[in-house]
Amino acid sequence: MNSFQLKRGTLAAAIAASRPPETSIMSDGVRSATLTGLLAVAAATPARGWTGRSVLIAAATQFEAAALLIALDGVARRLVLAPPDLRPEYFAAVIRDADVDTAICGDATPFLNLNVEVVDAGRALPVLPPLPIVTSGDTQWLMLTSGTTGEPKIAIHSLAALTGAIANALPTGPRPTWATFYDIRRYGGLQIFLRAMLAGGSLILSRTGEAIQDHLARLASAGVSHISGTPSHWRRALMSHNAAFFAPRLVRLSGEIADQAILGSLKAAFPHAAIGHAYASTEAGVGFEVNDGLEGFPASYLEAPVNGVAMRLVAGALQIKSARTASGYAGSSVLALADTEGWVDTGDMVEERDGRCHFTGRRGGIINVGGLKVHPEEVETVINRHSCVRQSRVKSRKSPLIGAIVVADVVLTGDVADSEAVKQDVLSLCRANLPAHKIPAIVNIVPVIEMTAGGKVARAHA
Repeated sequence: MNSFQLKRGTLAAAIAASRPPETSIMSDGVRSATLTGLLAVAAATPARGWTGRSVLIAAATQFEAAALLIALDGVARRLVLAPPDLRPEYFAAVIRDADVDTAICGDATPFLNLNVEVVDAGRALPVLPPLPIVTSGDTQWLMLTSGTTGEPKIAIHSLAALTGAIANALPTGPRPTWATFYDIRRYGGLQIFLRAMLAGGSLILSRTGEAIQDHLARLASAGVSHISGTPSHWRRALMSHNAAFFAPRLVRLSGEIADQAILGSLKAAFPHAAIGHAYASTEAGVGFEVNDGLEGFPASYLEAPVNGVAMRLVAGALQIKSARTASGYAGSSVLALADTEGWVDTGDMVEERDGRCHFTGRRGGIINVGGLKVHPEEVETVINRHSCVRQSRVKSRKSPLIGAIVVADVVLTGDVADSEAVKQDVLSLCRANLPAHKIPAIVNIVPVIEMTAGGKVARAHA
């Protein structure tokens, strides 16, 4: 398995090359199939009619989407992954920009009058009338960005680029049973889907609307050995008593800043697991992994490429260049994904301190306090160090005097008797570690902090 390298070829061929045993399955708790069974479905899928098509996969479930990816890679010209929360009013723009001619979906309603052929995802792939366009070469995989401020952008990837970080990461020994809190139709979840498939292992999918305690119980019952999620996913999981019955061998974080508080909490909860965090984005691809148990990443990563990925800081922002980067945005002749030298500006701000690089937040998320800048994530990192704090979210509130003040919402662990005392402790902790303009003016104790569908702290309307 460790010799895997995908250049030209299909996902189904790569899965077959891993020689998955009959015990390797994919399941969402409602539907299950062996990997060999999924390969048989792919082999039986008629190529006629699908060759050259640009296919929007808008299936109702991850299970259906995964089966379609295996069946259509190497056949379709493009596979466009629609995340489950893609708003219906954006379908027309996605179809236009990705040049979609066929939508595979569970509900045809959003596609009426959009000049696109609709196929029911719930039945076997039919033989479609052939298109006049027949192309050769690799299928393009198109991933949508979050689109929090309007129409999502669509990054164009190849399967080789998407799997570029996996070649040296396939485990030895027993086949892994992977799980992820992500949806596989987003970049972070797709990475786990590909890792599981190319290792010939099993994959336990999350399910929309499933309570966290039920999800954790299902993961434990399935014997999940490898699992990933955002820090927000993990903070919520650790609040469930069912986390005590779950014993993974590898825990992976990505998608948000992994501070020392969540890394320490996970090590305490899963003392026998390897705890690591990774940096990736839909446009830049997988950047790096950190497995030393510490927040941030070594400053040496900026000095020379690490596993083929070059990084640099420009005006405090992280830029990445590698073969894993998306080739561009679909349908856009104006937006540049990278500069002329191939560097992608991630918009993530980084500070170098004592040989370590620490993420401080997003360029666009700064709070302006009397002309001074505050990154919410930087303040949250300090607040989260308190032993009684499970999670925090820092936001702004308008002030007629200084423009904005800093406000912190805080979720406490389940064993706190005096929340007012914790508030004062949090403020003391901030005063000891932050300049005056970054100290919260207000601390609110809240029962839960809203997450986005992608598993991150919801900040757009905080």
